[in-house]
Amino acid sequence: MAFFTVEKRLLPSRRLNIAAPIVSTLVALVISAVPIYVGGVNPLYGYGELLYGALGDKLAITETFVLFAPLLLCGLAVALAFTCKFWNIGAEGQLYSGGLFASFFAVYATSIPSVIAIPAMLAVGFLGGAGWAAIPAILKVKLKVDEVVTTLLGNWIMTYAVEALLFGPWKNPATGWPESPVISDTTKFPILIAGSRFHFGIILALLVAVVFYIIVRKTKWGFELLGIGGNQTASYAAGINVPRQIILAAIVSGGIAGLAGVGQVAGIQFHMTTDLSPGYGYTGVIIAMVGALNPIGVVLASFLLAVVVQGTQAMHRATGVPWALAEGMQGIILLCLLVGIFFTKYRLKQGRRRS
Repeated sequence: MAFFTVEKRLLPSRRLNIAAPIVSTLVALVISAVPIYVGGVNPLYGYGELLYGALGDKLAITETFVLFAPLLLCGLAVALAFTCKFWNIGAEGQLYSGGLFASFFAVYATSIPSVIAIPAMLAVGFLGGAGWAAIPAILKVKLKVDEVVTTLLGNWIMTYAVEALLFGPWKNPATGWPESPVISDTTKFPILIAGSRFHFGIILALLVAVVFYIIVRKTKWGFELLGIGGNQTASYAAGINVPRQIILAAIVSGGIAGLAGVGQVAGIQFHMTTDLSPGYGYTGVIIAMVGALNPIGVVLASFLLAVVVQGTQAMHRATGVPWALAEGMQGIILLCLLVGIFFTKYRLKQGRRRS
């Protein structure tokens, strides 16, 4: 009887790395077409509305990029930490921490000119996310506490702390809503395309991706992070200070996630709110894995997911496809992409079971 075993590819093919996400996306679209058809909608029409809703006009494209920015920053944050095998599942809490710290600064920075206020707010937000990520990193290095648990629990601690503040002492006095007072005009991100919400934070996210690429691919620190991720024992033997580098990677990772929170406050909401993120930090884990922890891959995965999320919302409005189905379609695409990535690194080998 024939059977299959999983075997790691010794030399992954570059062509396969390019083809896998394309084929995976096509397979996902075929699978998703079935429930769309059962729901009474022509899949081709539905997909046309999806593409038009995400990329069809100026409003659609700019809104897709508005969604793309926090997804990219959270994906980069997770990818950086995962590179050295610090399993940061806490980008959501770090995003909220960065947004909260930035809001504290931005609300009261009324007399500071924008040229100073915006960089200062970014620095404060970065430090807010970095500080929240440093706690589980230190616990891991010093006490061997599992960072998956501490970073995940940190998400809930931070989001509940934000709710306690916004439903309590920091509630907006002008509206009575659970949101902070409005941030000062000098800290609001400039709008770069008139008549849209395309703000400076989108360019900032792309700049962070460029810096991420340079760090990981061109610097000694990036080489050390890759070495730690590949083999910690060998890294110790090579003289790398593994604990210090893990803490530093966690701090920078949290800071990048914190910048996503700054972008939501200064570019979109203009308040600190309890719904600052619909789960961008958790989605960042998926993006990092789909992008294979590669900065270019993370950019592409973030943009693809932004197109899918923005497009499925438009498809839902235009065709009446149930929202649950649109959400499920996002999951199908991501699952197929992860399976495709698996087969770029592993293959099925046929053998024969001995009788």
